[in-house]
Amino acid sequence: MSDLSTLLRTYLFIIPLAVLLMSEVAKGFVEATRSGTWHTHLFRPGGMPSSHSAFVTSLLIVVGRVSGIDSTAFALAVAIACLTWYDAMGSRRALGEQAKVLNRLQHWQHLTERLGHSGKEVLAGIIFGAAVTEIGILLS
Repeated sequence: MSDLSTLLRTYLFIIPLAVLLMSEVAKGFVEATRSGTWHTHLFRPGGMPSSHSAFVTSLLIVVGRVSGIDSTAFALAVAIACLTWYDAMGSRRALGEQAKVLNRLQHWQHLTERLGHSGKEVLAGIIFGAAVTEIGILLS
């Protein structure tokens, strides 16, 4: 149990989770600003900023700081981050585009259209994640 409490107190665990939660809240505010009403889009795919991108960026920075950029852990964090960024803009976005077409063709089952992110949303997530992580590291 003491190992778990030690882990919870380290910024390796806390900062990326805080970034994830803060980016989801930011996404809600961005959507509310755009539409003029509050939406319940928290923890749903798509939107500005990409919370997945913010999370893996935070994880990448924290692992780099703790393990060093020449470590195996950092190399794995880079690979996971690149896959996440690519998936957000590629595969999931393509699925959303297919859902739009299918929704126009059929009306008995509505498919979720907002699955991926634009490049701007992913970039915003990367910047958000990096900025909040650096602030968190300075405060810890």
